[in-house]
Amino acid sequence: MPPSLRARLRSTLRALRSTLTAAAVTTAAAALPSPAHAQPATKVPVFEQQVLFKASQDPGYACFRIPAIVRTNAGTLLAFAEGRVLNCGDATDIDIVVKRSTDGGKTWGPLQVVNEGVGDTHGNPTPVVDQDSGRILLAETYNEGRTDTGNCDVPCERSPYLQHSDDDGRTWSEPRDLSDEILPEDWNSWYATGPVHGIQLTRGENAGRIVISVNGETWDGSRVTRNHAALIVSDDGGDHWRLGATDSSEIAEDGTFEQKNGELTLAERTDGTILVSGRESDGTDLGHRTQAVSQDGGDSFATSFEDLPGLYAPQVQCSMLNLTSRLLLACPGDPDRRRTMMIRSSYDGGSTWDSVDRGTVVARDWSGYSDLVHISGTTVGLMYEGGAVDARDEIRFARFTEDWLTPKRGPDPTTSNQAPLLAPPASVLGGPKPTDGVFDGALAFDGSDDAVRVAYHEGLRIGTKDFTASLWFRHTATTGEQPLLSMGGVATGQPHITLRGEPASKRVQALMTAREGATTVRKAEVNSNGAYNDGRWHHLAFRRGGGTLTLFMDGKAISTADVAGSVSRNSPFGVHIGQRMDSRAFFTGAIDDVHVWDRALTDTEITQVRTDGTGPVLDTVLWLPMDQVTGSD
Repeated sequence: MPPSLRARLRSTLRALRSTLTAAAVTTAAAALPSPAHAQPATKVPVFEQQVLFKASQDPGYACFRIPAIVRTNAGTLLAFAEGRVLNCGDATDIDIVVKRSTDGGKTWGPLQVVNEGVGDTHGNPTPVVDQDSGRILLAETYNEGRTDTGNCDVPCERSPYLQHSDDDGRTWSEPRDLSDEILPEDWNSWYATGPVHGIQLTRGENAGRIVISVNGETWDGSRVTRNHAALIVSDDGGDHWRLGATDSSEIAEDGTFEQKNGELTLAERTDGTILVSGRESDGTDLGHRTQAVSQDGGDSFATSFEDLPGLYAPQVQCSMLNLTSRLLLACPGDPDRRRTMMIRSSYDGGSTWDSVDRGTVVARDWSGYSDLVHISGTTVGLMYEGGAVDARDEIRFARFTEDWLTPKRGPDPTTSNQAPLLAPPASVLGGPKPTDGVFDGALAFDGSDDAVRVAYHEGLRIGTKDFTASLWFRHTATTGEQPLLSMGGVATGQPHITLRGEPASKRVQALMTAREGATTVRKAEVNSNGAYNDGRWHHLAFRRGGGTLTLFMDGKAISTADVAGSVSRNSPFGVHIGQRMDSRAFFTGAIDDVHVWDRALTDTEITQVRTDGTGPVLDTVLWLPMDQVTGSD
């Protein structure tokens, strides 16, 4: 299509938006189901949400992605997004668009184009408000656009720009190229601003400073050699910028790296330090989230980024917001897939975060990128990607009060972990009940929300070692997945060890996924002949050793070839008994005496474990007798 014709068509389509948007948003809001715990309509609602951007209600665009939101000094909410013209690809013809709300996000005005791509990619909106002047600043990045759904070629040359508005977001300045100020010469591949709101510091000697996150890559002519996670700062309301705190990580010749931090979200803590939470993608360190702190207003990081293997999230951008009583993190709660949008809280400035069972679920369907905004008082807004089929279906806006969030919970009941080296006890979730075990007591699980979880610690990281896992179970289920033990991640690409019953398929299954090198994923499984769902106690052991994977069912061995690689790498990590790591299945039955060793036990040792409940103490990394629960009501 000639550019002139496309421009006329898009101009006509934009004229339709003003008349269609308000009615479409109202209709879409009514169509969205409310959470089960929303207040009755007769009361002031504590939770409500609506579709804010969607191709079917905003003509001229095939897809909307990358939400970002701020509240202006006048109290107006400005909700930015990438309007993707041709398709949903990351490097297509992309405009930066905005909608305004003057009533705290209850209703929204029509779509406005802030920055038109005209065939190129203009994206990664990163807004921040200068509280002194009221000026709204919008950082963004450009690259050459494509007409297909492919990614930007590597090296991807991208440039940072800045726009501003002095009339509450109604009109915007021409974009200004910031490359000379914040793009180092050797950051010559991928470069990105945010995408998420920036912050202005309010405490200490750097009060008034504006801080925005960026990340970039270095290309040496043949490959990407370094990744950079950084902050840029301005001390004059956005007129001038400089590169501040920077954390750079090396990428080896074989493509492996420990961490690749990016898409940083920021929050100023009550002590004036900046907490930085980042997305980590495919590094050898465990977890998909990392954190660092700046103690000097964004000039430097106090330490390198620390991986957070126990903070369950897929590889995705997340967002933070500091309230008076807690710090919020909006992020999908599934450890692998982009689904189950959730708000998790920290009551100690981000040193620890609520686990997924303590978080507040916003939506259980697909969900992706997000941003949080403080509206007023205890009212918070969440702008996030979501959909029934794909996280890119639409962008939603939810508004809620703090008392809608799950209240702070005291310590969970525990069951003892008798592994050496001061291993922490296991949390008992949902309320499994004591029952008679094989040698002593055991725990019975109701198939609804009962589980036992062991938080990550270094001793559980088996990696490429041989191992042996052992447990007793009994159940009578005839359908569904019956999770017994999982260690590591979940799904096809995440390293893990999984033991489960599949009664409909008449088998017990041991699964293992391992990763080696930069991208190699290998999977193996061993299956029993029979479901073992007769309500009697059965002993299961799974061993990796001597190039063989062996499943023992009541002493009978079934083997297959081992696959090379690490079983604890990249993914979020936890040990779950009676529950899938993504909380999509729970066990109905009883489990007793769970053991894991980081070596291959001999056949004689496995027989001893099965016959008298004892086993070698040396090399034990997990031992849950499951015979008592402490701290339960």
